Amino acid sequence: MPRPNRTRYTVLGALTHGPMSGYDIKKFIEGTTNNFWRESYGQIYPTLKQLTAEGLVTRSRVQQEGKPDRYVYTLADEGREELREWLLEPAESEVPRVELLLKLFFGHQISVDANLRHVERHATDIQRGLEHLRGIDAMLSAKHGEHPAIPYSLLVLRQGILIHEALERWCHEARETLIGLGASASE
Repeated sequence: MPRPNRTRYTVLGALTHGPMSGYDIKKFIEGTTNNFWRESYGQIYPTLKQLTAEGLVTRSRVQQEGKPDRYVYTLADEGREELREWLLEPAESEVPRVELLLKLFFGHQISVDANLRHVERHATDIQRGLEHLRGIDAMLSAKHGEHPAIPYSLLVLRQGILIHEALERWCHEARETLIGLGASASE
């Protein structure tokens, strides 16, 4: 069975927030779901074309002075219904692809110091990500506490924060393990 094209649901979901151009959709994704779900322009524009052909979104041309025309997409009732149907389906579990773990799995082929550098870089990225997520959490909680979508956004955000906190602890343990390996290798 072919996997569903989830880009279509990302685009349909974005359009529930109002009419947008392809560029607007990409910016919306970058500002919202990008921490856990990314889409590229190369995925968005063909999807918009397909959704338009299927009648799930409508496209209108907006003339701009001194610039090329802009195409704005609006969610059709049929598109909203398809999004709702997909939202009711069970989510598929996927095995993540984590390059760091792949490198560490085969890490005995290189020096402990090289592996330690990988973990240190990862720890720095995790810390930055955690600070970013906590900033979003504070902003959403302070500015938009009454919006009906906010509890759902905060629910997703909370998972991201907890995962980053767990990864931060794992980085600490990995450092300790690698430092121990380095000490025993030098004995």
